Amino acid sequence: MTPQKKYDLANTKTYTIKVVKTTEKDIMDKLDSVPNKAGYIKSLIRKDIEENG
Repeated sequence: MTPQKKYDLANTKTYTIKVVKTTEKDIMDKLDSVPNKAGYIKSLIRKDIEENG
């Protein structure tokens, strides 16, 4: 096992989502327009946490 894989197993978690091309095109277009998708999604979640606890 590589050091990177060992670190990832111990310290990270991956989430995936499906986006339906026909009904969620607005979401797909937005994500395609941002250079850092993970950072963008994380910032939205953090903003929601601040606003809603």
